[in-house]
Amino acid sequence: FCVLPSSSEGFGVAEKIVLLTFISAVILMAILGNLLVMVAVCRDRQLRKIKTNYFIVSLAFADLLVSVLVMPFGAIELVQDNWIYGEMFCLVRTSLDVLLTTASILHLCCISLDRYYAICCQPLVYRNKMTPLRIAVMLGGCWVIPTFISFLPIMQGWNSIGIIDLIQQRQFNKASNSTYCIFMVNKPYAITCSVVAFYIPFFLMVLAYYRIYVTAREHARQIRVLQRAGAPTDGRQHHPDQHSTHRMKTETKAAKTLCIIMGCFCLCWAPFFITNIVDPFINYTVPGKLWTAFLWLGYINSGLNPFLYAFLNKSFRRAFLIILCCGDERYRRPSILGQTVPCSTTTINGSTHVLR
Repeated sequence: FCVLPSSSEGFGVAEKIVLLTFISAVILMAILGNLLVMVAVCRDRQLRKIKTNYFIVSLAFADLLVSVLVMPFGAIELVQDNWIYGEMFCLVRTSLDVLLTTASILHLCCISLDRYYAICCQPLVYRNKMTPLRIAVMLGGCWVIPTFISFLPIMQGWNSIGIIDLIQQRQFNKASNSTYCIFMVNKPYAITCSVVAFYIPFFLMVLAYYRIYVTAREHARQIRVLQRAGAPTDGRQHHPDQHSTHRMKTETKAAKTLCIIMGCFCLCWAPFFITNIVDPFINYTVPGKLWTAFLWLGYINSGLNPFLYAFLNKSFRRAFLIILCCGDERYRRPSILGQTVPCSTTTINGSTHVLR
């Protein structure tokens, strides 16, 4: 990502075999998992009705591009201990790395804002905020904003101002006669890149989920008060309370699930971004193997989200089973004609089915 020193210490034969096996599993998991998410939303009509899933599909597309365009070349250089594709493609590949990784966290930031408006605001406020036009603008921003810290500064060489001699020194290893795809950054770029790509979105997500947590606790308190007061005898009064309780429980579970997804992202990328800011201030003395470990820890996140959806999301899990089992009827939803579905399950805030 923002700083990508090579692993100048090198790896032994046994280490390379283990690395290649592990990296291949990560790449395969990321490709298949994110493809499964995209296909599930495209084929399942109920999933397509949920506004949040537009962000999830776009996020899966970004992670899929990471696993196809970035990881394989990083794996080849890591195992071969050499870069054979030229300086220009090194810049392109690094720019894609920065672009796609930043796009991933901005998508998660948008998902947290969508959940905030859906759970903490009234339904009318949510519909006014999350219009199709606004969703399109937010999705566009998730892809356009990263270009200002990826292709633009990297191709212009702004990241290397003041450290060109050090970069050239590390690009070629005389001892092993090897060339590396070095991407080192100066202090201004390291701070700007990390703040835009990680720290600002992370702060917004923490703020949004804190408000969701507070709202969920208040909802739970209100439900306990209603339960202590006893169920009303009038069926017309009981039905809305039952729907309200169901909605609160569903939305609270959705918030918890998205917090888990966000938490995994932060655990995967926080070590890298912390080191990314610290390294220029300690004269670039962070070991290459440590950089490699932090970088691939971040890459692993690109394959994690689909599995989080499968285990934590009933709607996605059903869609995955239908796809993997070739449309087995056992996993299809019951016909809506044969049952009465409460309106809160599909229309309250437009997001009740998001993460069941």
